[in-house]
Amino acid sequence: MEKAFQSGITCIVMDDKDNVATLLKDIKKGETLTYIQKDNEQQIELKNDVDFGHKVAILPIQKGQEVLKYGEVIGAATMQIQVGEHVHIHNIEGIRGRGDKKSKEAQKHANV
Repeated sequence: MEKAFQSGITCIVMDDKDNVATLLKDIKKGETLTYIQKDNEQQIELKNDVDFGHKVAILPIQKGQEVLKYGEVIGAATMQIQVGEHVHIHNIEGIRGRGDKKSKEAQKHANV
């Protein structure tokens, strides 16, 4: 689905499954983010200063929960992340290609 840029939008959500938005400009703590998700304009208040191109939680993300951007898993939360908080290396970790993060079932089959 193609997303059109609209005036006043301060961040972008690429897929309706995403739980983070990507900022289109630097935004300061307390400012309001405006984005489109599921064809509806949404707004949240930023809890941290966040730079252009970085991610912000648009839904609560629990510790260990997958972080979704572009409709794809980009990592897992290392702590609880509240709506409006900066999402970056301080609170998520990559899980792709990490043998220690494989499921026990996948590891069992790999050792056969």
